[in-house]
Amino acid sequence: MSGIIINGCGGRMGKTIAAQCAEKGINVLCGVDIYPVSADFPVYTSLEDIPDPCGVVIDFTTASALESVLEFGIKNNIPLVLATTGYSKEQRELIEKASKQIPIFNSGNMSVGVSVTARVAADIALSMGEDFDIEIIETHHSAKLDAPSGTALMLADEIQKAIGEREYVFERASRRMARPKKEIGIHSVRGGGVIGEHTVMIIGQHETISLTHKAHDRGLFAYGALRAAEFIAEKQNGFYNMKDLVSAEEK
Repeated sequence: MSGIIINGCGGRMGKTIAAQCAEKGINVLCGVDIYPVSADFPVYTSLEDIPDPCGVVIDFTTASALESVLEFGIKNNIPLVLATTGYSKEQRELIEKASKQIPIFNSGNMSVGVSVTARVAADIALSMGEDFDIEIIETHHSAKLDAPSGTALMLADEIQKAIGEREYVFERASRRMARPKKEIGIHSVRGGGVIGEHTVMIIGQHETISLTHKAHDRGLFAYGALRAAEFIAEKQNGFYNMKDLVSAEEK
């Protein structure tokens, strides 16, 4: 990997990635941020201002920036690690379409541990059968904008792939009815400075299995994003996620 471009280098995650790059000797080609940033590498206010685009882009900005990031990647034939969450269904379709032209890595969570948790939860849900109900609870800091989290949806998607189609239910206040079996409840809690906590509950009449993943500091997401950048740097056009990375490293 020749180096990385950090889109959103002035944000909390951008600064964390830059710090890890300095520790690990990874070359940061430049950063991009709409606000002034003091850094040990060139910083531009727009991706389009970069004079000689190359390397891999790691994007930790907002979902609203997606189209400009995709356009930049396609125009310059540069791999993208999209680490932002909160994409709409239409935006995810844009990502899939763009991945036919360039390699794109996108995951609801950049933690390897979350990816493993999702796989284990899906295996357990399949093993326990339809008599067990599935609920997902996610907790984040009060400043998080999107709900439910991309990680909660990623967990639900992996479980659904294993056990078959389920309706996602995000609130029950308006549902005056017994809980149907064909659903996955997803609940969001916001408060304080919680970095991220996700619990999958697989609930039967006589027992409950709970799997919980807790993020202790944001460094784990930066670490995962850098692993993703290294993984995708030499890949062909296509869509890749954390499951692909974990599977490749297990071989």
